Amino acid sequence: MSTEKRLVRYALTSKWTIMTALLMLAVAVAAELTGPFIAKTVIDRHISGIEEPWYETEAGSQAVSYNGAYYTREAYVDSSQIQGEPIQIMQIGTSFYFTEEPLPLDGSRSFQDGELRIEAGGDVYTAEAEPLSTSEVLAFYSPEIPLIINWLLLYLGIVFVASFFRYGQSYYLKKAAHRIIQRMRVDVFGQLSRVPVRFFDHQPAGKIVARITNDTEAIRELYMTVLANFFSSGIYIAGIYVALFILDWRLALMALVLLPILYAWFKVYRKFAAGYNRKIRAKNAEINAAMNEAVQGMSIIQAFRQEPKTEAAFEKLNEEHYTYQVKLLKLNSLTSHNLTFVVKNVVFVGLIWWISGGTAGFLTLGVLYAFVDYINRLFEPVNQIINQLANLEQARAAGTRVFELMNEEGRDVDDSEIPRFKGEVAFTDVRFSYKDGEPVLKGLSFRAKPGDTVALVGHTGSGKSSIINLLFRFYDPQTGTISIDGVNTKTLSPQAMRAHMGIVLQEPYLFSGTIAENIAYGRPDATRAEIEEAVRLVGGEDVFAKLTNGLDEEVSEKGSTLSSGQRQLVSFARALVADPAILVLDEATSSIDTETEMIIQRGLESLKANRTTFVIAHRLSTIKDADQIIVLDRGTILEKGTHEELLAAGGTYAHMYYLQQGQAV
Repeated sequence: MSTEKRLVRYALTSKWTIMTALLMLAVAVAAELTGPFIAKTVIDRHISGIEEPWYETEAGSQAVSYNGAYYTREAYVDSSQIQGEPIQIMQIGTSFYFTEEPLPLDGSRSFQDGELRIEAGGDVYTAEAEPLSTSEVLAFYSPEIPLIINWLLLYLGIVFVASFFRYGQSYYLKKAAHRIIQRMRVDVFGQLSRVPVRFFDHQPAGKIVARITNDTEAIRELYMTVLANFFSSGIYIAGIYVALFILDWRLALMALVLLPILYAWFKVYRKFAAGYNRKIRAKNAEINAAMNEAVQGMSIIQAFRQEPKTEAAFEKLNEEHYTYQVKLLKLNSLTSHNLTFVVKNVVFVGLIWWISGGTAGFLTLGVLYAFVDYINRLFEPVNQIINQLANLEQARAAGTRVFELMNEEGRDVDDSEIPRFKGEVAFTDVRFSYKDGEPVLKGLSFRAKPGDTVALVGHTGSGKSSIINLLFRFYDPQTGTISIDGVNTKTLSPQAMRAHMGIVLQEPYLFSGTIAENIAYGRPDATRAEIEEAVRLVGGEDVFAKLTNGLDEEVSEKGSTLSSGQRQLVSFARALVADPAILVLDEATSSIDTETEMIIQRGLESLKANRTTFVIAHRLSTIKDADQIIVLDRGTILEKGTHEELLAAGGTYAHMYYLQQGQAV
């Protein structure tokens, strides 16, 4: 499914809110477009209308007294009230003249020696006329003033109505945008729980975070600003063209030349802008990844005096991001306001040429004013569309990146439950590789009985961690089977399996919160008594009692405020509270001090009791009591047996053990 279609699908999740917003927007735009029509009516009917024929009538509300007689405009007089021939008032510049001989309104006007002269189409018309004083002019305008005020009040009312609907449109559209992005972020974050662990092997955390935060923020602008501007501008343009055709269809046809120009520009702009925006979003993600890596590794960077190198690498990314930003800026600057300015002036030149050449025929002052006003208004939405094209392309590029993440193949989180494992684990002819053609495990077979402790030993790259990854179903083998209690793990829900499995890593990961909350992470419903009992069993009672708040001590990100030993004690207690049937200890005591290790070793017996335990260890002295020791080398099993059996065999294990003990082999 294309990015555009998926963006529309997300918009449809708030379709009623958006439709309400767009309906209010349509009402607001329609109200705003009445302005030029009201201005045209006021000019033609009430200001220029003074030049319409006047008739002598009886005194009345619309009658004007002049030279002892009352005159009423033709628009306000009934045929039965007419007395005599019509008279006319003509305007030349700022002066007004009274004549009893009506003259054509079209043509060049002049007044000299009591004679009014009109030249139109080669013909000359003359009539005797009298200049009117300011007070007399105001008297002839007096019937129009209340009507003009009524029109202005109507316009003010429309402005208030439009502002109310504008407010509603803005509120509901932004509300819908926030809700859509909320759903999208939930979906993206949920997708992170669905995708396999191998996805994170090749994706820096900063890039993933950028997709969830920065890219979704760019999409928010699509729904909140771009959509509003495009829809508003579309209604404006359609409404303006309707108004133009009502005013004068010939001038409206001339203005239609704008549409193909805009369409051509839109296609050209998208062709170049799409590529620039994709590069900008990609570079932005790389910057986030570099910053995330630098922040997390700052102690190492400073320890090895690599600040200049790190800064140079970051500056290179920043410079590449800046370069594409400038390219997009040039494209926007060259084509946005420049284009509308040129096209707008071309339209006005064409309009002036058409009118001055007489092609357009007679146009009233009100029609001309309204037409110029609408043309000016026409370029406001055009500018808005052009200015929002950059945001549109950014949103499309961001949407593509977000949906690429959501398109990753994953497995739905399954909340189903299965009975607690007895703990029998069997690997049968398991073959596995992270990359095609690079096997990590080569036909591996072994069995662990319930309650056994199985130690995995071998040099780096021998396959120890890969066995654990397969056991937890972070990955699945290409061939062979892994079974627990005789059931192929591929037929079980990974989440249901992991509910009965626990792991303690060499570098435990702690989350923000208290120590107690971290211990109860695998079982949030654990009671305080259960948490304290787990701490006691792993030997951490006295260690945590020294802290100011004890188990309620706040833990910062990754537990950086705690020592390595304290973090490992939390990790052991967390595994114990979770009460797993299968437990994995991955070099769990290799990075802590001897004193803490002695404390933990005493608690390990409590931790391993009635559990099938897998221990990855480099210090062989810690696994002498294991029920089974498996010696691995490049994905194959070299030896298998107890500590005494392997020493007696005198093979690889014996060689490694004696070397560690400092004894001659």
